[in-house]
Amino acid sequence: MPRRRRSGGVRVRGQGDGQRLGADRLGGELGERATLVQFSSAFCAPCRATRRILGEVAALVPGVAHVDIDAEARLDLVRELGVLKTPTVLVLDADGRIVRRAAGQPRKADVIAALGEAV
Repeated sequence: MPRRRRSGGVRVRGQGDGQRLGADRLGGELGERATLVQFSSAFCAPCRATRRILGEVAALVPGVAHVDIDAEARLDLVRELGVLKTPTVLVLDADGRIVRRAAGQPRKADVIAALGEAV
């Protein structure tokens, strides 16, 4: 299957599965029910669209927060989590545990569906 087709698909991934991230490591508060964490870079066009989508979802679903992380400024976290491209989106549950992950620009419907496992 071509890489482009899979880009943006929200899926469970072995690496980071069950790992927890706190507000202190993310630089933003966790949501009451779930948190959408986005790794972005300055010149990434899909990052801007992803930021808009995640912001809309966070505004739509009560208790969900959106945290945007500059990948270049947080290389330690990028390496630890195995982020290979931007945008990369992590869906965290209320405890900060990674439950879903997407590389590339996700569709709004996929983000909402992924939140179902987190909340």
